[in-house]
Amino acid sequence: MKILVPVKRVIDYNVKVRVKSDNSGVELANIKMSMNPFDEIAIEEAIRIKEAGSADEIVAISIGPDKAQETLRTALAMGADRAILVKTDQEVEPLAVAKILNAVVAEENPEIVLMGKQAIDDDSNQTGQMLAALLSWGQGTFASDVKIDGSSVNVTREIDGGLETVKLNLPAVITTDLRLNEPRYASLPNIMKAKRKPLDEKTPNDYGVDISPRLTMLKVEEPEGRSAGVMVESVSELVSKLRDEAGVL
Repeated sequence: MKILVPVKRVIDYNVKVRVKSDNSGVELANIKMSMNPFDEIAIEEAIRIKEAGSADEIVAISIGPDKAQETLRTALAMGADRAILVKTDQEVEPLAVAKILNAVVAEENPEIVLMGKQAIDDDSNQTGQMLAALLSWGQGTFASDVKIDGSSVNVTREIDGGLETVKLNLPAVITTDLRLNEPRYASLPNIMKAKRKPLDEKTPNDYGVDISPRLTMLKVEEPEGRSAGVMVESVSELVSKLRDEAGVL
């Protein structure tokens, strides 16, 4: 079985995001970038499935600038077998990403597309669902547990009311949640081996996908600062403030 794992290069989650002075977007110059944390979890889960003997190849794919090679090399160092970079310097919206992945799936024929539920830069949470629709595949989103069962997969999902387990016939699209696993660190020997693993370069035109934006970013602003809390002397004073000042009761 082959597993395709899309990964995205984003601002490192430890970095404080800054808005550009002209409010046109987020400052990316001289900022540490890394793999989207949800995608790290997807890579780790794919490796665990392979280690359990249920998969024989993991293909990592990223859509972005040339520097996205670093993200793919990280995936290869963690345990992916080979990688594909769809190179573009243009911002690619979720629908265009889904269309590119749809074309890659037609070429690679994986049984599972395992991906993060969302990217921490735009928080769109759309690509996996759009891809499943384009492929007409079953989907298991917000996965906190994945178990392969022959030609099907059982996915435990994080939902508002608790947990839900669904059984999907393969092939399927699965998007990962934070509680699925703890990603491993790439060891130095594996980092060195990753440099020799194959990494193919493509463009959106190779897949016949138009990535022209459908949305226009009008303005980006930082949220307003939070006001300081207030100490109250009694429960009745708290209830009074919640009712009369906050207006929540």
